[in-house]
Amino acid sequence: MAKTKQSRGKLVRKFGENIFGNPKYDRLLNRKPYGPGQHAQSRRPKVSNYGTQLQEKQKIKFMYGLLEKQFRITFKKAEKLKGETGTNMLQLLESRLDNVVYRLSFAPTRPAARQLVNHKHFLVNGKSVNIPSYILKPGDEISVREKSKKMEIILDSIRTIKGDIELPWLNLDKAKMLGVFESIPERDQMSLTINEQLVVELYSK
Repeated sequence: MAKTKQSRGKLVRKFGENIFGNPKYDRLLNRKPYGPGQHAQSRRPKVSNYGTQLQEKQKIKFMYGLLEKQFRITFKKAEKLKGETGTNMLQLLESRLDNVVYRLSFAPTRPAARQLVNHKHFLVNGKSVNIPSYILKPGDEISVREKSKKMEIILDSIRTIKGDIELPWLNLDKAKMLGVFESIPERDQMSLTINEQLVVELYSK
């Protein structure tokens, strides 16, 4: 996961959204629903169009845990695909193995999912894959390695699921700790408060 010198708490307050998925940041936003800094409550500086576009890019980078170079590579791949570049970019990000592990609730956060993937706790179609950026294809099965099924972090995360997961492009068998990447998600299926068009405009300059 891309590392930053900024605290995650400050980043969450900066974007006004729990981009890391950790419940403790929901509590932080409830307590401090304003940006970080001494004068955040009294001053609201005007942001230029460029600043708005840049902030949206940073938000997506931190959300998915990408470094600048990784993000640019993803964007360039999205440009080469058919369809809208912004949607293609989000589809690539949502198809990453670490993200799908998080979406399936095998991990409480994306950073935790990335670490678990790095440590070979998951199989893709029965084979060990330890590359967080691995792009899944429709029909791929993601399962918890047998030796890892008793890990507290995985068990605790799965226990948070009530009923079925509400993502039509994923299917989960909690008992078997197995998920299926059914299809590439459509834009309206992604539970994201992101304006990807701002990123497209930023890179088109």
